[in-house]
Amino acid sequence: MRVAIVTESFPPDVNGVAHCALRTAEHLVRRGHEPLVIAPAGPHESTAGDEPCPVVRVPSLPLPGYPQVRVALPGRRTAAAIAAHRAELVHLASPFILGVRGMAAATRQHIPAVAVYQTDLAGYARTYLSLGESTAWRRIRAVHTAADRTLAPSSASQQDLEAHGVPRVHLWPRGVDSVRFDAAHRDEALRRELAPNGEVLVGYIGRLAPEKHVELLAGACRLSGVKVVVVGDGPSAPGLREALPGAVFLGRRTGHDLARIYASLDVFVHTGPFETFCQTVQEAMASGLPVVAPAAGGPLDLVDHGRTGLLVPPGDMDAFTGAVRLLASAPAMRDQFGAEGRADVAARTWEAVGDLLLQHYAQVLDARTAVAA
Repeated sequence: MRVAIVTESFPPDVNGVAHCALRTAEHLVRRGHEPLVIAPAGPHESTAGDEPCPVVRVPSLPLPGYPQVRVALPGRRTAAAIAAHRAELVHLASPFILGVRGMAAATRQHIPAVAVYQTDLAGYARTYLSLGESTAWRRIRAVHTAADRTLAPSSASQQDLEAHGVPRVHLWPRGVDSVRFDAAHRDEALRRELAPNGEVLVGYIGRLAPEKHVELLAGACRLSGVKVVVVGDGPSAPGLREALPGAVFLGRRTGHDLARIYASLDVFVHTGPFETFCQTVQEAMASGLPVVAPAAGGPLDLVDHGRTGLLVPPGDMDAFTGAVRLLASAPAMRDQFGAEGRADVAARTWEAVGDLLLQHYAQVLDARTAVAA
């Protein structure tokens, strides 16, 4: 099968959309298919030969106020690339700017399209583009309604899409590399460096951006015997260094280095209330960590409150602080939650999730064939 993956982000970008698009392309290649990726160009491109398939880069500009995010410029390159690839199906990864053009090209070329909802685009539009949520939802609804099928990563995002009038929504979760993310990578030397007085290490890993509300860790920073570790970068980094006194900021980390940091933590906290899935929570669980997360969005599917972690009211600093305090004082609870969480996600491999995606592709293609007949 020849698949054109039109994605709003792709490595070397580090975010959920880029990671999922990469894993999708890799899985298609493993299964003998022929993917093509179409993505915004960035200031620093990948080294030639380190991508699993051909990649067409579309000219782009940095998003105002958040230069780590690129916005594709108008042009004909997307449609031309889809046609030249002789695509049988178009995969739209988190469509909003480039994905809209990918959907238009698929419609004109009579190619079925699967749209993957991955990001709270309404929240992004409100925060960074000075658009209202209703305006963003009109755009989301238009592109997803035009697609043959929309795939939502969690039950909360599926319900949200359906509530806003998006039809033909199906559930497609995300996989995790439970070999890379494993408690076996725990590094005692790193722990001594981060917590020289034997503190409990409480970590956040992800973008440092306004919608993530990492400032909610300020209460945890004040807890005796706790050291907060922040991994990631983004526009909020300077302000967070002031808001989280005593926290250790490690910047952006990837690969084995990131896995080593996960495994060396004692508690993982995610503070953002707008996650459609929250891959970092799943990676933390694979690393054997108890999780504290808001009772909203994707974490509702991932965290079993009182068994694998603690869910708290979104935006409630006192609740986050209380959950961290409880876990910091209860090593046996941390171990139990971590073991249960690891058991929950160990089978959620990218291979299994990729095969589910191929089933969605097949159903969409079969439905198109039936209509044509």
